[in-house]
Amino acid sequence: MKIMVIQGPNLNMLGIREQQIYGPVKLEQIHAQMQEVARQGGVEIEFFQSNLEGEIVDKIQECYGDANGIIINPAAYTHTSIAIRDAISAVALPTIEVHISNIYRREEFRQKSMIAPVCASSLVGFGPFGYHLAMVGMLQILKELQALQEAQKLQQA
Repeated sequence: MKIMVIQGPNLNMLGIREQQIYGPVKLEQIHAQMQEVARQGGVEIEFFQSNLEGEIVDKIQECYGDANGIIINPAAYTHTSIAIRDAISAVALPTIEVHISNIYRREEFRQKSMIAPVCASSLVGFGPFGYHLAMVGMLQILKELQALQEAQKLQQA
């Protein structure tokens, strides 16, 4: 099984930008921790970051047939991108949306997620630990889907 982690614009600047909001942890540190959870869970994990909406849409589409689930922080595109929303909907993979800050306690324009309605879950405001929670959640979702598929095979046999 494979989980794709997609990071949106400016997340490559974690640890540098607005530390009062996002903290001192760098994206590479978050990915290293996620890699460890994936290893313990026996799943493959791949990371992708882009500042460009079209590249994010392309990466989501590439997940079809290649990944079993997506963890995404669309960053600023959360509030504006129908294209990312449509791509997530099109691939029909379990997707968890993550935000380091609590978007519902920020500026009004950040309080609406275009992405959340097509995701299995959203985690906001847990800081970098939100990615850990997303990994645990995704592993659970994938185990439940795998059990369901196995049960369906048994019924068909």
